[in-house]
Amino acid sequence: MRRIYHLSTCDTCRKILSTLDLSDVELINIREQNITKEDLDFMKKQTKSYEALFNKRAQKLKEIPENKKPVKDADFKKLILKEYTFLKRPAAIIDNQVIVGNDPKSVQALQAALPLK
Repeated sequence: MRRIYHLSTCDTCRKILSTLDLSDVELINIREQNITKEDLDFMKKQTKSYEALFNKRAQKLKEIPENKKPVKDADFKKLILKEYTFLKRPAAIIDNQVIVGNDPKSVQALQAALPLK
């Protein structure tokens, strides 16, 4: 399976994806189609936690009262499935490898896993 969840309006996602050959990759705009429970569970199995997949810089997180912010893994999962902005992006499943986020290490891993343009 080769699938990348991204946000089409995100400049960072567009910049990262523009460097890759995506001819055999399914691109999924998370604004139009949120991540599936199955893919999220697969990613969690690879990363060991839902928190690792959670975008802690999401604007919607600031709207959540302090006493209702996620603390348990189940809380992170619930929020990611409920609202697309909570998924760290881009989030890629390349064969059995999961690569999440836009930090330099993740970008390098994504570029190593997929051919460059």
